[in-house]
Amino acid sequence: MEKIKELDIPGPKRDYIGYGKNGFQAKWPNGARVVLNIVVNYEEGSEQMKSLGDIENEGFVEFPNSIPNNMRDLAVESVYEYGSRVGIWRLQRLFDELNIPITVFGCALALERNPEVGAWIKEAGHDVCSHGWRWEKVWNLTREKEKSHIAWAVESIEKTCGVKPQGWYCRYGPSVHTRELLVEHGGFLYDSDAYNDELPYYTEANGKRHLVVPYSQTLNDGKFIRPQGYGGPADFVDSLKRTLDYMWEEGETHPKIMSIGLHPRIIGQPSRVSALREFLEYALQKDKVWIARRLDIANHWLANY
Repeated sequence: MEKIKELDIPGPKRDYIGYGKNGFQAKWPNGARVVLNIVVNYEEGSEQMKSLGDIENEGFVEFPNSIPNNMRDLAVESVYEYGSRVGIWRLQRLFDELNIPITVFGCALALERNPEVGAWIKEAGHDVCSHGWRWEKVWNLTREKEKSHIAWAVESIEKTCGVKPQGWYCRYGPSVHTRELLVEHGGFLYDSDAYNDELPYYTEANGKRHLVVPYSQTLNDGKFIRPQGYGGPADFVDSLKRTLDYMWEEGETHPKIMSIGLHPRIIGQPSRVSALREFLEYALQKDKVWIARRLDIANHWLANY
């Protein structure tokens, strides 16, 4: 039987083994069994839409977009506006009330179009991880254009949030050049363009050591609007609590990171926010749970491992 060989092509080499059978017994602050990271994807105003000069209209909302791409989709546009007008401030009130630190995956153009959000991120001390200059399929860009868009994103976010982003996460997924370009640009402590682990790990890009803090799509509010996703808020709470409880038990010997992904236009609906509140209050009552920003996780890993 002929062995299938992986092609020698550009981009990161695949690693099927990771930390292996015995895993890695990470030590988190205060002996935490679980690290809980809340991510708010702030994208409203950077999505691909005819009104923003694009050749296609974005979906990923409560209903299918049925208007042709050569026309404006006013209905879908208004759903995104709900996220920036209503949803983000409902989340802000919840996080401020419970004193929850979060990571914002921020699209640069979205933050430019609503500077008050950038001011809140700065005032609250949340971690802003660059979600790109805007929503775009970076694999369709030339290497030089992607490089320039990384620079634009950093410059823009520094203006709106008062600090340069030290993390990176592509909207649709990275190109084969993304990680190399991040290292080449400099100033990034980590990227989250991977779903292959529940612990940070080091890889190599441009001959330099580079930290990856993996993300997850499993506990993502996008499943409220995807087929075969959450049937309602109760399903969401159940998934969150079951995950935390299982990881907490497992964390006696193998502490890991639990990532939750949110979008203001989706989770910002009242019934869904109520589910999020119920879970956060549950997590706050649980011993040895470290609610941390991705920047905190990256700094801890860099300092200790």
